[in-house]
Amino acid sequence: MRPVTQLLHNKFVVVLGDSIQRSVYKDLVLILQRDSYLSLSQLKSKGEFAFEQDCLVEGGRLGQMNNGTKYREVRQYRTDHHLIRFYFVTQVFSRYMESILADFEQGIKPDLVIVNSCVWDISRYSREWDSEYRENLNTFFRKLKTILPEESLVVWNMTMPLGKKIVGGFLVPEIAHMGPTLRFDVIEANYFGATLANEFGFDVLDLHFQFRFSLQHRMHDGVHWNSVAHRKITCLLLEHVAQAWGVELPKLDQINPDKHPPLPENHSWQMATSSAPAPARYQADPYSRQRCFYPPVMPAIHYNNGPVWTQGQRMRQFNGFGSQYCHDDLPPHMTAGYQSFERENFYRGASNAPAAPYWPVNNLVMKQKRRRPHAGERLHPYRY
Repeated sequence: MRPVTQLLHNKFVVVLGDSIQRSVYKDLVLILQRDSYLSLSQLKSKGEFAFEQDCLVEGGRLGQMNNGTKYREVRQYRTDHHLIRFYFVTQVFSRYMESILADFEQGIKPDLVIVNSCVWDISRYSREWDSEYRENLNTFFRKLKTILPEESLVVWNMTMPLGKKIVGGFLVPEIAHMGPTLRFDVIEANYFGATLANEFGFDVLDLHFQFRFSLQHRMHDGVHWNSVAHRKITCLLLEHVAQAWGVELPKLDQINPDKHPPLPENHSWQMATSSAPAPARYQADPYSRQRCFYPPVMPAIHYNNGPVWTQGQRMRQFNGFGSQYCHDDLPPHMTAGYQSFERENFYRGASNAPAAPYWPVNNLVMKQKRRRPHAGERLHPYRY
């Protein structure tokens, strides 16, 4: 059995969020079936009736296709031993989100929830978005904490860097004036989301940090990302989940070099596409429940520290993926006094507990290990 399918064997995975999260869902569905990248058309499509043997459950082309805040899309991929579901949401807490949480409360509980909601929240509902967004985040995390069992793993994906110029369907005329400053608002919103997720005991994956030097993989619309970037996201998520469940991933199959462009061989994010073994994690007491946390003291907006997953590599042009190299320089006042997640060490639990050293390749906020759901159990009946 392939390591990815084994890791998620008999697991119910839910992905919540916008079009970026939809592509996270799609790449996860694809990698469960074969080693290949999403095509450009698959990345750009929304609301289609079927994608790689999944099905459209609600909304999308079953309803009215639009770019408004009321757009709905629920997708699901099901096999005998895998269940992956995606909900398109435009606000981190709303009546619609309450209905989604009611599904979790009344039906099968997810083993893994991958969630992000930010860009729509801070652009479509109010110009003074900060207080409403923080309140909605607080309400969402509180309700999620109440509904899900303790063993469920929740990963909050921080929003990826936006471009200086945003074009396309997302930036409707009513909010066109926000385009030049939205990338700075995202930085502030990321701080709120990461801080509150941590306070409620959820995990955080800092995709803004991870992709700050990978802007050549961002699409020309300034918002979306190509298939190479999404495969990196998938690998980071799977690494995070494996570590949270205390699973050591073995060697993983190499992709067919005839079908896809070669990728650098010395970066851990290729765990699902390289024959190289997964990198060594921190060395700690295997029975310890302690995990390392580096809280954000200020928004993660500094672009001149940490490892670079494309550093030293020749920039390639990926046909059809709209790859480009972008210079999104931040004004000096935005970077003054910055402290990122790797500063100000803080460890949960007893003050004398052994602390795991920081591993700079993945700038993650990790919680204590959760009990991994039993892999031998079959999936329970579910609503759709």
